Amino acid sequence: MDNPNDPPLDEIQWRSPQLIQQMGGLHSNTILFYFAESPFFERTSNNAVIMSQAMNNMSMYHFIQTREAFEGRLKTMSGLEFIVGEEPAESGPGMGTGVWVIRKQTRRKRYQEEDEITVHASYFVVNENIYMAPTLADILASRIMTISSAIAKALPAAEAARKWRPSVGHSYKPPPAPTAGAAGAPQGAAAARARGQESKEGTPAPGATNKSTTASAPPNLEELSLERSAEESFWVHMKHGGEYLDENPITGRPGEFHLSSTGRKPAMAPQADKAPTGISAMTGPPRLNTKVDDKKDGKTEKTPRSAMPKPKRKKSKLGGGSRTPTAA
Repeated sequence: MDNPNDPPLDEIQWRSPQLIQQMGGLHSNTILFYFAESPFFERTSNNAVIMSQAMNNMSMYHFIQTREAFEGRLKTMSGLEFIVGEEPAESGPGMGTGVWVIRKQTRRKRYQEEDEITVHASYFVVNENIYMAPTLADILASRIMTISSAIAKALPAAEAARKWRPSVGHSYKPPPAPTAGAAGAPQGAAAARARGQESKEGTPAPGATNKSTTASAPPNLEELSLERSAEESFWVHMKHGGEYLDENPITGRPGEFHLSSTGRKPAMAPQADKAPTGISAMTGPPRLNTKVDDKKDGKTEKTPRSAMPKPKRKKSKLGGGSRTPTAA
């Protein structure tokens, strides 16, 4: 196509009911001429050359009278051509599918051998509509694009339904089933009403505090932190599960290994008593005091005094100036 802004040929549909009326209907002798008026036709093909010669030379006019004569003339030429590949199949007496298949091909003549034919494209003529058949690459690309888009939509949905807990592992919850509305009401309206009710229930009253949200927030955060810690622990175990680290790392070289310190202080052994020095060392170790103080334990209980008072002894008074003679 000359205009680059025009859509691709495999994305357009062409039809011309007025031209079919002028040709007297679409049949075997008019199918190629009807196709020649479509944008799929090549003006440099052998079909255009034969039609131009037949219109200017009456001796060649019989080549365009019937399709058999026209295609017979094409088989004697080399180059690009359009021929009928398949006719409408008969599905019953006097009935056909109405689908014509026209092939765009290049014919090359070979000496004493059959012609070499290279098919470039195929076109469908359904009733009065002409379509270009898609290529195998286009069909595969379309199917792959459909599959990839479906997978791209399915993966986020599956990821949203997946949950992981350290106790049970991975679990999946099905999406909530759509609730049916009232009798005679569409499901869309019922869903909208349900969303409206949920939003009204979730809206707090003026001056009221949302205690449930604040109360449930810490457990959710704690649960998420526990799940993350469990996942990190499992990842560390899977990565370093078969590795072991000595308590006392070994340093040095072969034949001279040394155990490095772990940072712990060794326990101090109990020290023995110092040996005596000086005089105590000559006399020997000090003796133990084996005497038992039995004064406190040996005291007997005092007997109670008698009721009679004890007579007092009178002291004799000596002279104040006299002294007792002492031995010289």
